[in-house]
Parts: sequence; C-alpha cells; structure tokens
Amino acid sequence: MKCNYTIFFYFISSFLFFQSCVKIIEKDDLKRPNIIVVITDDQGYGDLGHTGNSIIKTPAIDSFSKQSVNLSNYHVSTTCAPTRSAMMTGRNPNRVGVWHTIMGASMLNGDEQTLPEVLKEAGYTTGMFGKWHLGDNHPFRPHDKGFDSALYHGGGGIGQTPDYWNNNYFDDTYFRNGEPEKHEGYCTDVWFEEAIKFIENAKDEPFFTYISLNAPHGPYNVPKEYYDLYADETELLESQKRFYGMITNIDDNFKTLLDKLDELKISDNTIVLFTTDNGTANGFKKDPKTKKVYGYNAGMRGTKASHYDGGHRVPMIIRWPNGALEGGKTLSELTSHVDLLPTLTSLAKVPFTPKKELDGVDISQYLQNENKPEERMIIVDTQRLSWPKKGKQSCVMQGDWRLIDGKDLYNLKTDPGQENNIADQHQERVEKMNAFYTTWWDKMIQETKYSVIDLGIDKVDVITCHDAHTDDDNYPPWNQKLIRDGKLMKPAKFLVNFTKKGKYKIGLSRWPEESGLPLNAELNDDYPITKYVDARVKGKSLEFEKAFIKIGNKVSEASVDNTLTSTDITVDVEEGQTDLTAWFTTKDGEETNAFYLYVSKVEEESLM
Repeated sequence: MKCNYTIFFYFISSFLFFQSCVKIIEKDDLKRPNIIVVITDDQGYGDLGHTGNSIIKTPAIDSFSKQSVNLSNYHVSTTCAPTRSAMMTGRNPNRVGVWHTIMGASMLNGDEQTLPEVLKEAGYTTGMFGKWHLGDNHPFRPHDKGFDSALYHGGGGIGQTPDYWNNNYFDDTYFRNGEPEKHEGYCTDVWFEEAIKFIENAKDEPFFTYISLNAPHGPYNVPKEYYDLYADETELLESQKRFYGMITNIDDNFKTLLDKLDELKISDNTIVLFTTDNGTANGFKKDPKTKKVYGYNAGMRGTKASHYDGGHRVPMIIRWPNGALEGGKTLSELTSHVDLLPTLTSLAKVPFTPKKELDGVDISQYLQNENKPEERMIIVDTQRLSWPKKGKQSCVMQGDWRLIDGKDLYNLKTDPGQENNIADQHQERVEKMNAFYTTWWDKMIQETKYSVIDLGIDKVDVITCHDAHTDDDNYPPWNQKLIRDGKLMKPAKFLVNFTKKGKYKIGLSRWPEESGLPLNAELNDDYPITKYVDARVKGKSLEFEKAFIKIGNKVSEASVDNTLTSTDITVDVEEGQTDLTAWFTTKDGEETNAFYLYVSKVEEESLM
C-alpha cells in the first residue's frame, strides 16, 4: 500500500511539473517579440554585396538577407531626417515638421506619436543609439519621444554645429539622455557596443532597440584597417575607399549583434530589421570628363537627394523566425518607410490607434503570408527649403510606375534606369497620379507646421544656429568647420515656447561652451576634419561690438567684451510661444546671427 501511495505521489508530482512546463512554454510562445531596427546613413541599395556590388565586403548582411524577407521595391525619403521622422511616425515628413535637415525643419513636431512611445506604453523597454536628427531640444529629443535610454550625437552628423565640440568619429563625447558623456573608440563600434549592453540588460522582457548609425555619412572617417581593405582598389575613388570601409565596419558590427542574439538565445523571437535612410551619397560617381563610372548603383538613376529611384529605393531586410519571416524570399510590391510603425506594432500584437492620419499601412500579412497589399500610390519628394513647395522634386509611385515632377512618366519593369519618358503614351495615368498628388498635397499642407522649442524646462537650454529659420538663400553654418570659418549669417528667428513667466538669462556666443574659447578666438589649431586626408581648417577671428536679443517685438542689447566666452542679456518674458532672434554686430558694421545660445531661467533668490 505504501508503495502505491509513493507511485501515486510521484505520478501527481510529475503531472504538475509537466503542466508547469507547458505553461512556461505557452507563456514564452505568447511573449511579444523583441524589435531591433538598424538603419545606416547614406548607404544606397547598391552598396551591398547581395544586391550586385562585386567590390564591397558585406558578408554578414548578405548572409542575413538569405535568412530573412527582402523588400525589393521599398522606398524612403531622399535625405536623412525626413526618413527617420517617417519611420518614427508612419507619416510623410512634410506633415510632421521634418522636410529638411537644417533650418528649423528637422525637428519632429512635439505632438507627433512615435513608435517608441507606442511600444513603451505596451510594456517594451526602449533604447536608441547613434543618430537621432529629429531635434536637439525639448520636446524633440529621443528621451522626450519614448526612449528610456538614448545615447546620441547632436544634429544630423558628428561634427555638425549641435554636436559636442571637436567630435570627429573617434573617442568622442556623446549625449546620454541629454548629458555629455565621453566614450573611447570609433563611433559605429560605440553605438553597437552600447546597444548590445542595453539588450543584455533588457533581454528578459520585450525590448525595442533603435540603432541609427551616422556612418557611412561624410566626412568618411574610418579606422585605418577598414580603409586598407580597399586601399589598392583601382575602380574606386579615394573617398569611396573610406566609404566602403565604413560599410564593412558596419557589417562586422552587425555580425557581432546577431551573434549576441544567438548567445542570449533570443534570436528566434527577435524581429531584426536592416535598412538605410536614402540613396547612396558616395557609392556611385561618374567622372564628368572621362564619363568613367566608379562604384555601383544597381542600374538606378539618381543618388541621395534625387527623386528618381536611386535617391529613395533602398534595401529593407527583416527577420523573425517565430513569425515566419525567414527563408531569403524577396517581395516586390511597393512598400515604404511610413509602413514600419503600423507593421511592427501589428507583428508584435501591440495595440495601436493612430492619433493622426497615417500615410503608411500595415504590411504584416504581406510579409508573413505574401498576401499582396492593396495597390496604392506613395509620394516622395525632396524639399530642402524653408517651407515645403508644391511639386518640388516630387515623385508619385504606383507599383512600378513613377511620375516625376508631375510630367515625366516611367515604368521600371521595362525601364529600370528611368531613361524613357512615356507620359505621352499614358496621359490618363498621368492625370490620375497628378490628381492623387494634388488631393494629398492640399490635405497634407494644412497639417504642416514648424516645430517649437520649449525653454525653461532644463537648467540650461542650448540652441544653435543649425535650427534657425533662415531664408532659402541664407544657409546657417550647420557644421563646425563653418563655425571655424566664421561664416556669417543674417539674423534669423527661432520659434520658442517659454514654459514659465519670468526673467531669463540668454548668453550669445560664437563658440560652444565646452570649447572654453573667447568670442574673438581665431583657433588656428589644424583641426582634422577628415582623417587620412589633408583637409584641415584655418580659423577666422571675429570682433563683435554689440549683442541683441529680440523676443516678440521687444529688443534688448548689450556691449560685447570679446575676451569673454559669451555676452549675457537678461530679459523679462511672458509665458507662451513667441519668436526669438539673437545676433551680433561686428566692428566692421556687419550683422550675424549668434551661433550658440544658452538660455536659463533666473530664479528669484538669485536676484536678491
């Protein structure tokens, strides 16, 4: 009898243990997938081995392509910030305040709903690493827009005006949730290393990791061992050797990332997406004299900033074994960056109710089951103006059809290089595509607005001329080379919102605070803008006489001591939105916008 009780007890215990294991398995099966998005900067469709480039070395990404689903008719915007804004919101960049890369038009409207915000609300841990390029002030920064942890450089690239002073891709200082932090190593290596640390810490719960690279964007600084891989390549220009080296460095880091997912045993339930932000910037060049072609562009017309396919058709590779996204298949229906937010939330079964009209659609069923999405038209354009202009470098896409500038029609099925305009043979199609564009534009432009910088939230708010609302013929000094050159710019306003009424101290400077330089510094220190190339900058001294602040219609001024690092002006302001303009007059009688502004709320006790 005792033996029977023992057997019965053993049976019950085993049964309960089995049931608990089943529940654990079921729970794991139901666990939402992790999501990793890797996006490179200025790498085109032809800058990969598996798309036909016989020179470039990208074995990891090529192998990943064979394990994944590939979209061969996938389109982004033609430049950096617009693409990133569309990926984050599912909406065309013109709608969300990001139709340019500078001039106050690369800051994501504060009321836009973003992918990390949606995922975070659903319980995801969120982290971003690298290039944000959607605003360096509140409320646009990555940690304001849904990322728990963010490590990023300033502006649209390392070495641009909002970036930490003297960064040049090696041993730089980046911003950790807004605070400067020194790092050792090459920028791309740092972004991946920090992303992997984040993944290791977040692996037990669903996470979203956004690895948004600044490479292979210029100035093409690269570790020497990667340059050496292409040093003797006669079919590449000198700058292309560095460009290709940067891409191979990305490939090595991408392999390290995938290996880490395998090591952590989370590969099967992790969506990994690899894409780029526009057509190639340097992978395809033609000598104007000899007509010799250097590099490869997959037979497409146009490169970065072009509204022909070479400017916006890019690779999009997505893998998720648990979600049947694998096998190396290629899908050729028209898709776009605006599809990512609705698609990724659908794949992850994350509730998502758009607060505003989307331009993107959920293509998850197409990815998983090859159910063709409903045919539609998608619009890409290149604005790069202070305000969007109807018809400027517009491209309306439908399947393999492309309507360029409202008048030239191409069919990529028979003419992939967009050489033969067949608009006169298909006037009805031209009219329908133009009608769609007009209806879309008229509705879209009603939403378009400039973004407004909040002031009075942080202890010190830093604003740079990179984001001033200049005229189209008054480009700001948007990178640190131009700051050193002493490039003058006409005074231009910032749109700001003072979150509190009271006194504010506004410091006007030519140089960033971390440089410690006086206003009139000449700075002849042979700063290397591009490694391995003799491209160095000789500084120029500017002597200022007066400084001015205009808030609304009120102007305040102060005399300038050029031996100081800034000229400070204290002003009384009302709470709310207004224009802010800050400028100097030089001793030669010229005017120029202040390059850097430091805005801080003056507490009442400090006035006593």
